[in-house]
Amino acid sequence: MSTDELAAELVSALRAHFAGRWYIEVPGGRLHMRSHNVTASARRPGRLPSPAEFVDTIGSQFTQAGVSRSPLLPVRWRRDTDLTISAIQALDPWLKDGVDRVWREGYLPQPVIRFTGERDASGHLREGYLPAFVNLSCVMRIGSVQRHADLLDTWIGALSAIGIHAGRLTIRGDLAVWKRGPVSGITLFCDCDGLAMSDAVLLWHTADPSHMASDIGSGLERLRWLLSTRSWAVTVFGDSGYQWSLDVLDALRAATLLVMSGIHPGPRGAGHGLRRILAHIPPSLAAPGLGRLVRKQHAYWAALGIAGPDWPQVSTAIEDGVLALAKPVRPAACLHRQSPE
Repeated sequence: MSTDELAAELVSALRAHFAGRWYIEVPGGRLHMRSHNVTASARRPGRLPSPAEFVDTIGSQFTQAGVSRSPLLPVRWRRDTDLTISAIQALDPWLKDGVDRVWREGYLPQPVIRFTGERDASGHLREGYLPAFVNLSCVMRIGSVQRHADLLDTWIGALSAIGIHAGRLTIRGDLAVWKRGPVSGITLFCDCDGLAMSDAVLLWHTADPSHMASDIGSGLERLRWLLSTRSWAVTVFGDSGYQWSLDVLDALRAATLLVMSGIHPGPRGAGHGLRRILAHIPPSLAAPGLGRLVRKQHAYWAALGIAGPDWPQVSTAIEDGVLALAKPVRPAACLHRQSPE
């Protein structure tokens, strides 16, 4: 099947699967889908389910659809990237090498590290973006484009189960095929109340389109924010979001994940990634100790399945790493003058 045929097959599969429930239009080669039952924005007052509850609720929907939950990938990747940046890396052998095996498959709530989040004019990450987050994904080998449409429907049902109903969603995307190395695909984006929320990607091994896969998912933290009545900072970091800058909290969460995963600061590879993150933590904060802040981030990752050293060891490793990067300064009487190098 050619790439043009795959794009046409995708539209046909979506029309067949969502007929009578969604409007589907394809003006100028761009797909646009909207539920017949449009609902207004509805952020949930009161208690917001915990991250682990979100993961389990979505997982139960996939389990009912016959998609099992997969063990996590390691955060240190050691392949084409130093760190795991997406759950779809679980299908690398199938998609990139064209061989009949995968590292993981199914519903995968994967902690990832990315340095590519959108930033504002001041260089700060925009709301909705984190350097370390949980990539909630269904990543699977599929035998047909129709199966991709079926999994997309399951994902929409999972969103409804956590309180994000179909009437708040818009699905859109360019049907032109993209190519990255040995992999080709078509990406559709799902917005909630006009905000980018998730994507659904049909992928295949370019040289052998029978090696087809589905990658559908979103960021856990962004999903919780879409249901929260609180700010991005407080939704993600709790009361710490009132007290500390987002740059510091983002760095502490990412550093905690990396140290729990056995990564130490270094000049290259995953260690260099940790060093970049530690540079955002002020030495003046690390010197008296980061215990309380690190303990909260450690509890976050532990609840989502990341094993590793206990929080005091993680805190000490982060403090030592930050202070090792700091340039020495003269005693208090000369705080405004750095010592000569």
